[in-house]
Amino acid sequence: MYVCLCTGVTDGKIRDAIYEGCCSYREVRQATGVASQCGKCACLAKQVVRETLSELQLGQAAIPYPVEFSAA
Repeated sequence: MYVCLCTGVTDGKIRDAIYEGCCSYREVRQATGVASQCGKCACLAKQVVRETLSELQLGQAAIPYPVEFSAA
């Protein structure tokens, strides 16, 4: 779905920017140009960023780690 009509940014582009390393709304905005024109999409863009970052954090928390680490 289009989040920013002014610059043609979709929710998929926002998610891709996060998957490629953006860790904040500011970084996503710089990478995609979302909310750089009229700003009406800022709330929705922030919501997509928040949801995507939360999903990634939950996904990482589910990764099992060994109880002990041994130095080789």
